[in-house]
Amino acid sequence: MSRAKNDQNSENIKQVLKLVGERIRFLREAKGERNYEKFAFKHDLNRTQLWRYENGEDLNFSSLLKVLSALDISLAEFFSEGFDQ
Repeated sequence: MSRAKNDQNSENIKQVLKLVGERIRFLREAKGERNYEKFAFKHDLNRTQLWRYENGEDLNFSSLLKVLSALDISLAEFFSEGFDQ
């Protein structure tokens, strides 16, 4: 793979991770949970990791599933909005 192609793939991944983080934050706040730390504590999530995820940092698939469980939303519902690009 060329360097330019690899750089483009890396940029695409960063954009998707940013969308994932924005979606997590939106859903948390839509549930009335304005404070990510309180939400993390309430659902036995690592608050630092949740902050990182909401800010577009990479995450494990199992971590995403745990956050979605705390948000009471399925994978299909999570990806049903904002990921159609």
